[in-house]
Amino acid sequence: MPTSKKFRDNIHAKGTDIAVLSSGDSDDYISLTDIARYKSDAPDDVIKNWMRNRDTIEFLGLWEQLNNPEFKPVEFDGFRTQAGSNAFTMSPKKWIGATGAIGIISKAGRYGGTFAQKDIAFEFASWISAEFKLYIIKDYQRLKNDENSRLALGWNLNRTLAKINYRIHTDAIKDVLIPPDVTPQRQSFTYANEADVLNVALFGITAKEWRQTHSDSKGNIRDEASLQQLIVLANLKSINAELIRQGVPQGDRLLRLNASAKQMMQSLVGDHRIDELRPYGELPKKESK
Repeated sequence: MPTSKKFRDNIHAKGTDIAVLSSGDSDDYISLTDIARYKSDAPDDVIKNWMRNRDTIEFLGLWEQLNNPEFKPVEFDGFRTQAGSNAFTMSPKKWIGATGAIGIISKAGRYGGTFAQKDIAFEFASWISAEFKLYIIKDYQRLKNDENSRLALGWNLNRTLAKINYRIHTDAIKDVLIPPDVTPQRQSFTYANEADVLNVALFGITAKEWRQTHSDSKGNIRDEASLQQLIVLANLKSINAELIRQGVPQGDRLLRLNASAKQMMQSLVGDHRIDELRPYGELPKKESK
């Protein structure tokens, strides 16, 4: 399962609530347990019966081969040989443990159960009922449309915030760091230098270093940023502007901005690995005035 943080939502099909683990993109996981309840009050048994079929094992194996580089083909071949026989049994945990599968996950706890990547979940729903599958797909599309609307709103709000903080940031640079008689060329260097302070604080790399390692990209480092990173970047502009007006040296500002970036990203994505973020790469040296 992808490592990005997921939130729980629900779709509704013929009076049945079905949980969805979504990260806001197409890589969603849908509850097989909830789908199975449409057919039986013993959903775990329904899932195990589905997984006993040879066609199911071949489908799951193909999905993993296309999407999971860590999938274990030898173990899969063993299951495929046995599938369909009277003695063959299969469960989600057995499948995951033996093959390293990521298309199906088992979650414990009150809101747990068996979840599968949406393509697998739709295949399972077809086995339950073709009509039920269509209802699931219809409401799933409604869910994704709602998510896209919320995402678009988030982008628009962030763009507005970015514009406001951009002006705050550039005004501070102009008022404090750029003498009145400096040439336009050196003004541009100062603005770019401070932009790289923000880049290193958040991304750990300067714009030039990013271009050197992404020569095939048509955009720049900020074009490739996530929505969460852009929100943090907008806030860093405001923080840096205040530090500039306080006369804090650039090196000290970089460390403080990096600490703020880690804290904000921790709050937005809840990922402990943010603690590993450290500034690296050298900023362009200041030109003499």
